[in-house]
Amino acid sequence: MLKTIISPGKYIQGNGELKNLKEHTKYLGNSFYIIASPNGIKRTQPIIEQNFKGSNVKLIFQKFNGECCKNEIDRLREGLKANNCDAVIGIGGGKIFDTAKAVAYYENVPVVIVPTIASSDAPCSALAVIYTDEGVFSEYLSIPNNPNVVLIDTEIVAKAPARLLVAGIGDALSTYFEARACSRSNASNMSGGKITKAAYALAEACYNTLLEDGLKAKAAVEVGVCTAAVENIIEANTYLSGIGFESGGLAAAHAIHNGFTALEECHQLYHGEKVAFGTIVQLVLENSPQEELSEVIELCIDLGLPITLEEMGIKEVNESDIRRVAETSCAAGETIYNMPFEIMPEDVYAAILGADALGRLYK
Repeated sequence: MLKTIISPGKYIQGNGELKNLKEHTKYLGNSFYIIASPNGIKRTQPIIEQNFKGSNVKLIFQKFNGECCKNEIDRLREGLKANNCDAVIGIGGGKIFDTAKAVAYYENVPVVIVPTIASSDAPCSALAVIYTDEGVFSEYLSIPNNPNVVLIDTEIVAKAPARLLVAGIGDALSTYFEARACSRSNASNMSGGKITKAAYALAEACYNTLLEDGLKAKAAVEVGVCTAAVENIIEANTYLSGIGFESGGLAAAHAIHNGFTALEECHQLYHGEKVAFGTIVQLVLENSPQEELSEVIELCIDLGLPITLEEMGIKEVNESDIRRVAETSCAAGETIYNMPFEIMPEDVYAAILGADALGRLYK
């Protein structure tokens, strides 16, 4: 039996670590194409330029247009080639990471990921989630290699809005449960092998860290400080969840997230906020013990993650809309088929409404 575990070449996390970017990337090239949002460029460009001052390295900063879609990837590829850059640096959040990874993959150059938020497990993975121009899920792009370097400056991350860290917890919340489902069904992970003991242990450590430090970390970032709990949650959201999902496998929670992207009402939510509700739906599908469901729902309540359809932005529940979410979740090739039992759209439809009813009881 083939078992696999994959990870970035280097994972670096520390206070003020962006000031050491040159040291961590010196072996990758002499011209860097840096993709970030306008605000991300404003926040990081002075630090990066000071760090590279006096070197012969060329830095080209390019604004990200906001969506990880084919048109944006193609635009940035042309920019990289026009500037003769030999490596990509993606600075910001999940869609920028995925775009940077896709650009680097298609142009066959190294990629460095520099999160300024800890809102998803995208930084470490060899995967890019591609959307349409309108923000609807389109496809997964599997990339042969993980990022060469993932560098997290915890001082910067701790000053980001608390909602972003909480969204990362929502994304990480699914990691253990999806890995567990894949282990039970003997499904393949994202790299085509079976789960290793190491990957399963990381997924489990991720969940335990969220329970232990999630609320403490939220409280700390709300006042803009980086405590030990924040450090632990950044690692859980980024590395433990990243390795856990990719080498453990995805199942229903992320497929249900993809289903909810079909509804315009849900577009104001972050990825991890939708995944958190998808995790509850997966547990309802599994008929998980009440104690486990309560533990997950109560953590979501403490953190402000959605536990009802209303909190997902759906003010009026329309049967046809929820059935559309269920159908999209069960599209051919979706990860929901990694669950250890047969899944039909009708099952997902019932589980979504069941999760909503359960959430309303807790509210």
